[in-house]
Amino acid sequence: MEDTCRRLVRKLGEAGLLQHCCVLEEGEAFDLRALALSRDILARRDALADFAFAMQGLGTGPISLFGSVSQRKAYLPAVMRGERIAAFALSEPDAGSDVRALKTTARRKGAAWVLEGTKTWISNGGIADHYVVFARAEEGLCAFIVDADTPGLQVREKIQTMAPHPLASVALRSCEVGPEALLGAPGQGLKIALATLDVFRTTVGAAALGLARRALDEALARVRSRKVFGRALAEFQLTQARLADMALAVDAAALLVYRAAWRRDSAGRRITREAAMAKLFATESAQQVIDSAVQLFGGTGVVSGAAVERLYREIRALRIYEGTSEIQKLVIAGSLLEAA
Repeated sequence: MEDTCRRLVRKLGEAGLLQHCCVLEEGEAFDLRALALSRDILARRDALADFAFAMQGLGTGPISLFGSVSQRKAYLPAVMRGERIAAFALSEPDAGSDVRALKTTARRKGAAWVLEGTKTWISNGGIADHYVVFARAEEGLCAFIVDADTPGLQVREKIQTMAPHPLASVALRSCEVGPEALLGAPGQGLKIALATLDVFRTTVGAAALGLARRALDEALARVRSRKVFGRALAEFQLTQARLADMALAVDAAALLVYRAAWRRDSAGRRITREAAMAKLFATESAQQVIDSAVQLFGGTGVVSGAAVERLYREIRALRIYEGTSEIQKLVIAGSLLEAA
């Protein structure tokens, strides 16, 4: 798994796709439509390739958005070439969607900082070359760039999931970093985390869209070739009704995803509500589309290794990471009430 991910990252870098994951020059902005389209296409073909692409963006998003010139030059070019693997270390055993509940601490030691705590569910954990770590200091939440070989940073546990990806828990024990590791100003950590998620949350919807497109493709091919009671499965009205619902869900998700990306690119402002809508609808509807594809395949749809069985496992995590579906509903409702 680790070797496969490293190979995929190198290939993505060689193909020039990872240039969309980073903003190297000061004053430039993410091309969110390019990010979304990349994840849409990659997820349709290979979910692990999409994962490798997305984590390069999420693990360097804080550096692109808030890094100094020297920080961007030190980390981003190698990430864009696929030579360096990035990770975003926000979640903890008792703090996921509730960022304010983070317990990892950062205390000053002269000009340096000492980090203490545990991070978990960290994508690329154990294979990353650097982690963007969020920790609580006297000034408030802070973000730090921590190289993987920094003394005191330890990969504690590899986490096995239903759709295998490199995930791990990471411990920070008297982990000392220099002042150059701090991203932005002390106390800006919450702003950095939310601004990064504001960009990449939309792309989770794009990945779900790609998985749903693949499921619809597989289902169409199946019902055309499968004979039931002497007729093609596609000839039955119940099949046609299911296909219509699947196509409707795919197109509606696409409209929400690319609307959010367009608004970010054209207006250059936060798209918190639009991103939440895109992620919520695209991931939930993709789950339904893929479930329908499995149903149309019948028994062969649940055979381990079948395309739709693999999609069924891949989609589930997207409804959880970067904010659960329930959190997205709270974000949407909060935005509506605030505007009223």
